[in-house]
Amino acid sequence: MITELSAQNFKSWKNTGKLQTAPLTGFFGANSSGKTSLLQTLLMLKQTVERPPDWDGVIDFGDEDSLVNLGDFDDLIHGHRRDDPLQISISWKFSEKLNLPDVDEVDILSFQLAINNVENSTSKPSFRYRVNEQNFDLVGHARNTCSVSTPSRSYIGAIPFRCYGIHDSDSETLLLFSPLQTHFENLFRSIRYLGPLREYPRQHYAWQGKHSPGVGQHGEDMVTALFSGRLQLLSIEEQIPKWLQRLDLIDSYRLNPIPNTETGYEFLVRKYKDGPEVRLTDVGFGVSQVLPVLVLCYYVPEGSILILEQPEAHLHPKVQSELADLLIEVVKNRRLQIILESHSEHLLIRLMRRIAEEQISADDTAFYFCEMNEGVSEIERLNVDNYGNITNWPQNFFGDEMGDLAAKTKAEMKRRKADK
Repeated sequence: MITELSAQNFKSWKNTGKLQTAPLTGFFGANSSGKTSLLQTLLMLKQTVERPPDWDGVIDFGDEDSLVNLGDFDDLIHGHRRDDPLQISISWKFSEKLNLPDVDEVDILSFQLAINNVENSTSKPSFRYRVNEQNFDLVGHARNTCSVSTPSRSYIGAIPFRCYGIHDSDSETLLLFSPLQTHFENLFRSIRYLGPLREYPRQHYAWQGKHSPGVGQHGEDMVTALFSGRLQLLSIEEQIPKWLQRLDLIDSYRLNPIPNTETGYEFLVRKYKDGPEVRLTDVGFGVSQVLPVLVLCYYVPEGSILILEQPEAHLHPKVQSELADLLIEVVKNRRLQIILESHSEHLLIRLMRRIAEEQISADDTAFYFCEMNEGVSEIERLNVDNYGNITNWPQNFFGDEMGDLAAKTKAEMKRRKADK
């Protein structure tokens, strides 16, 4: 589980400060306030980890086929100040053993990264792993050389491996860095991402017996995940209908084989009990938009990290509220960490209610408010007490509802006076 995140000189963020994250973490705020950029720091590192072994870049800013496409260094560096370093730090909790000599039990590992721009090419990566009070450092120099410093030795000559590890023939150095790199890779491979623009429902779906690690960043692999979950004997086929009924969207669904095809299926749904079956394309759009969220929550392995952008998109306010209960359930029962970006006051208010009802602890949540001030993103953690109250509620957090009601009343009184 990620416990802390910070970034400097990343897009609209000059400095986020140290952001404490919890099992259920939410970023709220106006459009273009920097919420999505916070998630993109993690996605950038994830796609770097998942590059093929023969990829020789430093850090993957992405392309049209990536989780996130950030352009080049000049595009993402804050204020386009190319002489400033891009800095990211992250801490995470883990349960596996860290096989390092002379290191006692560890459950928190920290990583700090700095990337410099040299002739518009990302090079000179420097990073640090911190284990208890011990530092394992690599400092990048010109001409692809680095200096390495560990608790037991220091020397110059290691070759960097991307932005988080090294290639080195020295067995002692590999013995020290290899476990750290492996834990870093395991962390980012445990992340699953679902973007805000889910795929439109289709008339027909195809499944060719393949396994999917998730539902795809647009939900395009949702049906593959459903079939794969069935083969793995997961409880997904029990949980998805339960939640669709609770959200009052549909009563049931089934994947119906299309005659005379080997891989074709129809996604059929019943809107109400004993009602006729219709295709997914023939019911409300919100059903197809929330299905990938539901499937992802029950398909991924326990202990995974989910990054969700606007999970409430295209949903009725009542459904947005109920979605908060889904997130609480999987955080508690499946030990998922959920990091989301949202505009939904209904979702947040339901979470506040559940804290008051002791269905989730305030300590297991972290909510942040983002805003833009003269081109620089700023962030404030919302202080939530044990009764679900936010004690530093920002002005006009979700718009000026009371101002609109007051203006409406004033206009009504003026019109009634004129009508008399």
